[in-house]
Amino acid sequence: MNSPPAKQDPASGVLRDSFGRVARSLRVSVTDRCNLRCLYCMPAGQIDWFPRESLLTFEEIHRVVEVLATVGVREVRLTGGEPLMRRELPVLVRKLAAIEGIEDLSITTNGLLLASMAKPLLEAGIMRFNVHIDSLERTSFETISRRDALTDVIEGLEELVRLGVSPIKVNVVIVRGVNDHEIPRFAEMARRNPYQLRFIEQMPLGGGKPLDPARFVPGSEVRRRLEAIQPLVPIGRERRSAPARVFRFSDGIGDVAFINPVTEPFCAACDRVRLTADGMIRNCLFARGETDLRLLLRRGASAAELIAAVRADVSVKGPGGCLDLRSYFTERLPRKMWQIGG
Repeated sequence: MNSPPAKQDPASGVLRDSFGRVARSLRVSVTDRCNLRCLYCMPAGQIDWFPRESLLTFEEIHRVVEVLATVGVREVRLTGGEPLMRRELPVLVRKLAAIEGIEDLSITTNGLLLASMAKPLLEAGIMRFNVHIDSLERTSFETISRRDALTDVIEGLEELVRLGVSPIKVNVVIVRGVNDHEIPRFAEMARRNPYQLRFIEQMPLGGGKPLDPARFVPGSEVRRRLEAIQPLVPIGRERRSAPARVFRFSDGIGDVAFINPVTEPFCAACDRVRLTADGMIRNCLFARGETDLRLLLRRGASAAELIAAVRADVSVKGPGGCLDLRSYFTERLPRKMWQIGG
């Protein structure tokens, strides 16, 4: 006599959406606060930050990552706001680095605090650094970020090189009439330093000035302007789900890469899920809905309950928010970029 088929445990298996994509990468925002006010991201005036009691504790973040590692999450990236503003961040890094199953632990930062924090973070377990910088000119940097802090970022990058960190990824958003004249300088930066310069198309996110389509610079234009300086050798993508297409200068030290979510959406290969600083799971950067894990955590939810909640959120992930960004040029998301995490 045949036994009835065993019931599927709702907490077992990987996190798979209805399009067959598997969530293996978790973006963890540790704070919504930032020490810059980039004009395309944040307003210049007063900002209503999350109440401190609403932020997940290190223990709560560790619990979420530990649980999701059992269902296939292998990469964790710490973001913000500016993650280095979270006090005692190396303590959290050390906790996350010890979780079985986590193979890659990285951080995205604006670099202002990096010179003093790079070594403690590296020693705690950070494997890769992404540093955001939109200008190599002091006045332009101050115009874009509303802070006179270029020297701090450069010192942070130099400290990473001194410590032997590799790879060092440098994120740049090009805005026409603001910093597009610096494309040759960024090219030279990549040729002479062990960086991967990643040119990211500006997306209509955040709570800063609305994106003017006339200021939008497609990645294909940046590439053409770079190739007019020096031929680029295609390297490809680091992995199928990686958003960046990588190229190498024929005579340079570093690489350049292009992340083109507006003109070349990469949603079909997306493997990301996001945890906001206040404990919400988001299955897409452009998601209209989210799932409250903080409430479950503080009610003492079991691992199975947490996984079931995340699985339910991932299962309803749409085809992708980058597939049609036109509405976002005029219609803002309920949450701003610094509240979601980069």
